[in-house]
Amino acid sequence: MLPYIVQQGDTLLRIARRFGVNKESLLAANPRIAAAQQLIPGLLLSVPAQHETVYCVQPGDSLLGIAELFSAAVPGLAAANPHLDLKKLIPGQLITVPAGSYGRIIDARAEYGHAELQRDLDAMESEYPFLERTVIGYSVLHKPIYAVRLGEGPRKIQINAAMHANEWITAPLLMSFVEDAADACAHGRNVGGVDIRKLIQGAEVWFVPLVNPDGVELVQEGMRQDHPFFSELLQWNRQSQRFAKWKANIRGVDLNDQFPAFWEEEVRRREASGPGPRDYPGPAPLSEPEAQALYSFTQEREFDMVVALHTQGQEIYWNYRGYEPAQSERIARRLAKAAGYKPVKLGGSDAGFKDWFIHDFRKPGFTVEVGLGSNPLPIDSFPDLYDELRPLLLAAVEAVAQEEI
Repeated sequence: MLPYIVQQGDTLLRIARRFGVNKESLLAANPRIAAAQQLIPGLLLSVPAQHETVYCVQPGDSLLGIAELFSAAVPGLAAANPHLDLKKLIPGQLITVPAGSYGRIIDARAEYGHAELQRDLDAMESEYPFLERTVIGYSVLHKPIYAVRLGEGPRKIQINAAMHANEWITAPLLMSFVEDAADACAHGRNVGGVDIRKLIQGAEVWFVPLVNPDGVELVQEGMRQDHPFFSELLQWNRQSQRFAKWKANIRGVDLNDQFPAFWEEEVRRREASGPGPRDYPGPAPLSEPEAQALYSFTQEREFDMVVALHTQGQEIYWNYRGYEPAQSERIARRLAKAAGYKPVKLGGSDAGFKDWFIHDFRKPGFTVEVGLGSNPLPIDSFPDLYDELRPLLLAAVEAVAQEEI
């Protein structure tokens, strides 16, 4: 057994991922820990020991190259070698390759939040320098909200994810697509039979993978007594410290009810008395910095099409009060066919991101409800969800690149 001291932000799945063991083995080694228990920083855990491999760096080696050689994850290599600067490998250095590695930059075997996103963007930026990363704003707790660009085509599409906190699985789903597309560009490969290099000659693709980082952190990690909104969150959550069903941002505002598209109608429909886990549109449109960031970014870039990823239902919403352009339904049917989803003409909903985009720009906008079940969708469903989503995202980018909009 290996001793491990729990750090802030740790969960059972994150620790299991770091050491290449499964959650069940970790629980068996620590029988006093419950599966749903929030881990306390400073707690000493026993981790089942795993065999490791040691590799001597050769001239020309890169971190991703070594990861591919051993089917290892870049984050796992970094965690196993904290004393080394893995961005500047020196021939002759010895690198520890942990057991149970994943073989990709994006490792979706555990909770995925702001820390994972930053780490993965660093690794992808190093390996794929043609990716452009920018900060479009900051959350209530001042976490940066990132956007990533791939391609320089004349038409623009934005795809965003994790606007609702308990739908955070959309963030690693979208980042996995970014990694697949970037790797295909770097090595001249296809993704799902599509030539990505050719595709991005016609499209500039912007990804916003984590719109609500504070809310996602709350859902995944809970809160400690020193949390700046500790008292308020307890009140808004009916004195419960279980936040698995929390959709809102850290101030209890539903970000997908924040946009200036018949916002007053949405307020009347929701009848929410104040902040809470879901459905509170806020005191005014764009009162929350996360919504402001997405709003300003979308206005500045003048996108031709947007796609917002949510969970769940295996549905695609494509209309808004008759403001949508004629081609929206046709594109929705194409996306639905690619994923095996159902295109839905939705009524009785206002103030959402795609609602505002359609209303103000009269261009195609879509809300995609990924997967089927109850939120949050289990992380072990990730491979199936990605199999559904990847062809849909390819079809969305194709629609823009091929001037179908």
